[in-house]
Amino acid sequence: MKISKEQAKYRISFLRDEINKHNRRYYIDNQPSVSDFEFDLLMQELQTLELKFPQFSCEESPTKKVGSDLALKSERGTSEKSVTTDAYSAGDGISAPNMFRQIPHKYPMLSLSNTYDKEELISFNERVERALGVKTEYVCELKIDGTAISLSYHNFRLVSAVTRGDGSVGDDVTENVKKIGAVPTEIPITSPIGNFEIRGEIFMPWDSFDLINQRREANEEQLFANPRNAAAGSLKLLDSSEVASRGLKLILYNIITDVPFFQSHLASLQWAKECGFPVSEHTSVCSSITDVIEYLDKWNLKRKELNYPTDGVVIKVNNIDYQNALGITSKFPRWATAFKFKAEQALTRLISIDYQVGRTGAITPVANLEPVTLSGSMVKRASLHNSEQMKILDIHIGDMVYVEKGGEIIPKITGVEISQRDNSAKIPQFPENCPDCGTLLIKDSEEAKHFCPNIEQCPTQIKGRFLHFSGRKAMNILIGEATIDQMYRMGYLKRLPDLYKIDKEQLLKLDGWKERSAVRFAQSLQDSLKTPFYKVLYALGIRYVGETTAKILVNHFGNIDNIRRASKDELLSVGDIGDIVADSILNYFSKDVNINVIEEFREIGVKMSNESIQNLVSEKLKGMSFVVSGNFSVSREELKHLIEINSGKNISSVSSITTYLISGDRMGPSKLEKAKKLGVTIITEEEFFKLIK
Repeated sequence: MKISKEQAKYRISFLRDEINKHNRRYYIDNQPSVSDFEFDLLMQELQTLELKFPQFSCEESPTKKVGSDLALKSERGTSEKSVTTDAYSAGDGISAPNMFRQIPHKYPMLSLSNTYDKEELISFNERVERALGVKTEYVCELKIDGTAISLSYHNFRLVSAVTRGDGSVGDDVTENVKKIGAVPTEIPITSPIGNFEIRGEIFMPWDSFDLINQRREANEEQLFANPRNAAAGSLKLLDSSEVASRGLKLILYNIITDVPFFQSHLASLQWAKECGFPVSEHTSVCSSITDVIEYLDKWNLKRKELNYPTDGVVIKVNNIDYQNALGITSKFPRWATAFKFKAEQALTRLISIDYQVGRTGAITPVANLEPVTLSGSMVKRASLHNSEQMKILDIHIGDMVYVEKGGEIIPKITGVEISQRDNSAKIPQFPENCPDCGTLLIKDSEEAKHFCPNIEQCPTQIKGRFLHFSGRKAMNILIGEATIDQMYRMGYLKRLPDLYKIDKEQLLKLDGWKERSAVRFAQSLQDSLKTPFYKVLYALGIRYVGETTAKILVNHFGNIDNIRRASKDELLSVGDIGDIVADSILNYFSKDVNINVIEEFREIGVKMSNESIQNLVSEKLKGMSFVVSGNFSVSREELKHLIEINSGKNISSVSSITTYLISGDRMGPSKLEKAKKLGVTIITEEEFFKLIK
């Protein structure tokens, strides 16, 4: 199809905006909105148009730049419709990539060209051999779907671990990477080289990923989209102890030395293995492109047996001299490429749809399927998400549907095979009333989900609140779903404080409960009174308040009364709190039934304040509010802590209530511009320390 210059100019601009948007969702938000295949199609179209219309090419195009995981916060830290601050941490420890010190890469961390077409792979081989003038052998490695990392060693010791970032500069995540057990902090001094960089992929195995998402699903928190997002988010957690609990793994695949040392890529990997670095056992040398294609076909099937996600194969020229001769572009090495596998699908019949009620009253449709094998496991159920998704799919009961398992707990239906629909197929009717209590459902115009508003009397919601409240990441009370169900049926549990009123005699009436069980339960109740306030706030089950949001609120307001009295503007001034979260908090504290629960908990002895910030050093900053932006000689968290213990308040965005903007290196230009416009006083790190001396 012919295209005019004006049409090409418009299309190129559109594609660049779309690709940049998807890059941000993938690398920074860890919430991709399109598949890799769909993204690659957009990139290929842009590359084709830029080649055809070189007058519209520019160095800032995403075709010439590596996707970046470096983030600069927006004015509010999130969009107005943002629901949660868990884009990186998913509720398990505060995470924010721009909180990390940034380090330039000595050698750029490039991306890889990729293809889904074996013919293009053959063309790659022809270009390589034509440029070299000789036949060459390749090393094939499984392409692990994780997040790239570069480890630097000096005098045989690990000195830094840095993310890809934008390819030139990355985030220093050394302390977090040290929590991954497979990373040697030093190598044998008998090694012939002691100064080098070694690069690889940090990933999350399927079993770790499933466990994390199962916990989040039970708490009705946003699930990680896939293991790559989970690994990237976990690596950016500010609490290193949380990183250690995530089950991350590492495989290394590239060694860089200042002075050439290795003759082949395979020899460098063998050396790395001898030094104790984790390298893939599935790497293979292929003497021709035919052998490479055989390797692809083999692992397209065998990858389903692995306990970690792979999305393709990386093909590299083995000879290091040949690599240097071929060189690199601004974005890719010319001596390597990636062949990507297409997502696995299965076609099966939709038998029926169940409508499940969650802890917050959200109604989720779940499809019951004829059993089908997918990614090595038998699939019988798949998520349909909400009524709008059902309409988009135009799904009918009895349809043949396509199912994908991209790492989700419950696989998802991605399409319908209309050609196989028969006349008996019926359009499913989304319920108007709650499947549990019969209450008329409501649907917020801003959201896709339906909700049961009968919060106080819907049995599923009541039992769900108790399960959430007693969970390990909340109050950690020794009680399970079956026991909660039994206690509810026997009339022991109606409101959350009822847990603390159950006596030994009542416990011994429960099925399977003996003296020892009752004693352990009573002790766990007593221990729960020591639970930190941020976990208590999380345990209350305020909609959209995950563990990370709870931490942010507690660090800012200090106690339950300050949170309860906060206005919407005050809530929005807190880092990463958007309109939806603020409205949910205001709604929770507007109800007498919730205030009564809090007062009962206070009488029982449940913590309702953050003891960690009660030990003030001074009141020198009392009544002052600060925005901290940029890089400093100390971490931003340390600066914020100093503000708090000197009675000041931290806010995330510059506004008319800001007293000082503390300006560091590489600070966001939008904050600086807004501060000048509003007349906010801008001070340096040194000037801040003078304030508190």
